[in-house]
Amino acid sequence: MIEATMFEAKTQLSDLVKRARRGEKIVLTTGRKKLPVAQIVALKPVTERVLGQFYRPSFNIPDDFDELPDAELKAWMGETE
Repeated sequence: MIEATMFEAKTQLSDLVKRARRGEKIVLTTGRKKLPVAQIVALKPVTERVLGQFYRPSFNIPDDFDELPDAELKAWMGETE
């Protein structure tokens, strides 16, 4: 585990991030007592997601799902019978 003060973190951020990417644990401290306040952690690489890659719908949408009876369509349009 590596401890670094806030000042050290400001001046050596690139180096600390490289070390975190290699798997080292970086803890940031503050104050005279060097109290731990934060940790620098490497993130896992983000892979591009493809919409629907893992989703397989288990239902069918009928061709007329968006059709309305004439009376209901007129009501939605604000028309009176």
